[in-house]
Amino acid sequence: MNYIRLLTIAGSDSGGGAGIQADLKTFSALGGYGMSVVTALTAQNTQGVRAIHEAPPAFVAQQLDAVLEDIGADAVKIGMLASAALIEVVAAGLRKHGVERIVLDPVMVATSGDRLLREDAIDALRTELLPLATIVTPNVAEAEVLLDRPLTSEEELRRAAEEILAMGPRAALVKAGHFQGDRSDDGLAWREGEEVLFESIEGTRVATQNTHGTGCTLSSAIAAWLGRGASVPQAVHAAKRYLQGALERGAAYTLGHGHGPIHHFHAWWK
Repeated sequence: MNYIRLLTIAGSDSGGGAGIQADLKTFSALGGYGMSVVTALTAQNTQGVRAIHEAPPAFVAQQLDAVLEDIGADAVKIGMLASAALIEVVAAGLRKHGVERIVLDPVMVATSGDRLLREDAIDALRTELLPLATIVTPNVAEAEVLLDRPLTSEEELRRAAEEILAMGPRAALVKAGHFQGDRSDDGLAWREGEEVLFESIEGTRVATQNTHGTGCTLSSAIAAWLGRGASVPQAVHAAKRYLQGALERGAAYTLGHGHGPIHHFHAWWK
């Protein structure tokens, strides 16, 4: 028997709700074998990020080589890469090892509003990682940075997703969670041959402040389903359903004094 091998390349969240901790919980909840390449340590809780300690790029490259040379990965999720140097070594490592299924979550700002990506990294993200990605999953604020213009309504998501798709990834999911209203319908654009397709992925907004780690969790869930051989639309739909349940179940809990976590194991832990 073989495991579904899932690798997260991201930062560590000391509060346990986002980053590598959320990714590994998601991989486990969805039946995968989780591995990690730590790109940064954060001093963080439900209220915010107090400090960030980046891993040296050469050590990140060693982690990546160690995992992929021995174990390999059926899918990779990329999260927090705070500098251009980190982005460059990760991109080089993924090309070196021929990784085929890559979910890029362009982590730029935490739920608390803390900036997690330096200015020098934005161009590197566009040129080095976007062309490697199977799918990129920016929220509205992150899409605005990538496109260098504001997005003011869900009606603009299709154009935004298609513009990001033109930057090189095989699919782009622009998440609408930062907009207001009862619904949270994301915009998915993807390529099938020469054709560009678009779908609005429906979602119902959950009345909760326990939203810490939602972006990390969704991208990790997409990676888990891609690792199982699902198509991009299939993986996005399945991941969205998983996240919806995690938000709904997590709303009943209280943890910390800020944005609490979602419930990654909602399917079996009642």
